[in-house]
Amino acid sequence: MSKLETNTIDNISGSSTLTIGDSNASTISIPKNITLGASGTTITVPAGATITNNGTQSGFGGTNTPAFRATLGSSQSIPNNSQTKVQFNTEDYDTNSCYDNATNYRFTPTSSGKYFVGMNIRFNTGSVSITSNFVFKNGSQYWSGEYSNISNNNWFNGTTVTLNGSSDYIEAYCYQNSGGSVNIISGQFFAYKIIE
Repeated sequence: MSKLETNTIDNISGSSTLTIGDSNASTISIPKNITLGASGTTITVPAGATITNNGTQSGFGGTNTPAFRATLGSSQSIPNNSQTKVQFNTEDYDTNSCYDNATNYRFTPTSSGKYFVGMNIRFNTGSVSITSNFVFKNGSQYWSGEYSNISNNNWFNGTTVTLNGSSDYIEAYCYQNSGGSVNIISGQFFAYKIIE
């Protein structure tokens, strides 16, 4: 096997295409770090070609994190005719330690972007005439979903919200008007970053 050592490989004058490998090369091995193109350069992967990643990707694509999901570790009493924060205090997962499950019961993500957020609750009573779920952003109502006469009030709601990745936070609230206090016996609150 021969070895070529050089600092620059360039195409000949008058040509705009440089080809490395041809019909005899099914695999081109690059053992160390390389830079493809300069800043502002477009690198095109032609139709029919496949990029296979057997290592760690960085700087492209994305992940749906930060993300969390929390549930109720025990029942919570919800008073009549009052927007009440739901204290989802048991974490199933919290990828970036952004959810406070002990004090404020809020999600304060450390990465800016759009997030999908969802919640559901189940009361311990057969029916409540009006009940609502709320997502609060930075202490104010951002979104709500209202339902009437739903058995046990077990439903799911979801929305999207833009968060700045530093000070913005979201919380879960609910409301019911049964005439007295009722208990939430189960539920979940979760969010994850949307890949853009």
